[in-house]
Amino acid sequence: MRVLLVEDEKKLAAFVKKALEKKCGHAVDVAYDGELGLQYGKAVDYDLIILDIMLPRRDGLSVLRELRQSGSKTPILLLTAKASIESIVEGLDSGSDDYLTKPFDLRELLSRVRVLLRRRSVDHEVVLTHDDLKLDPVKRLAWRGGVSLTLTAREFSLLEYLLRRKGHALSRAQIMDHVWSGEFAGASNIVDVYINYLRSKVDLPEKQKLIQTVWGIGYRLGGQDE
Repeated sequence: MRVLLVEDEKKLAAFVKKALEKKCGHAVDVAYDGELGLQYGKAVDYDLIILDIMLPRRDGLSVLRELRQSGSKTPILLLTAKASIESIVEGLDSGSDDYLTKPFDLRELLSRVRVLLRRRSVDHEVVLTHDDLKLDPVKRLAWRGGVSLTLTAREFSLLEYLLRRKGHALSRAQIMDHVWSGEFAGASNIVDVYINYLRSKVDLPEKQKLIQTVWGIGYRLGGQDE
């Protein structure tokens, strides 16, 4: 999943970003002010936005309202240092899906993130499938031919992205942007490395090869060889 974190406290932002990436396998973009957060939120179809209320340049509630007015249905978790009922109600009435009061326990944040992403998955397809490959994004499980696949968090995210875009030729840049948030710059071969990892687990010798190389572009799950 791709997550946008809008938080001006840089140490806190780095801490949350690391947890979401390492513990959950999400790709995380960070904006340190409300104006930039709004730009990111409008430009990219995120799976979840974590939005602080007290931000420089533009406050979180106005960002929230404008995103909703623009038609965004992305789940939004508000972070607030204000524990008053009025501020909480204002956030919920403005279109947030949940809120968390600072300071918070990281375990609670990750739990709320899982709940919101689970709701989003239920609104869409619960189990992603192609041929005899199945992936459950809510339970974080994958199978090929009924046999459970043991995947790292990053491998799971990569396979989920390929399945959600099955039949589409995806460039390395697209995959990098969604699964790694562009954290590897330039000519990094990290996508090729992880595709090989994934192939060793998904495309078993006795099985039909599902992950295709699209020459001159990148990769695709399903479809015909090019």
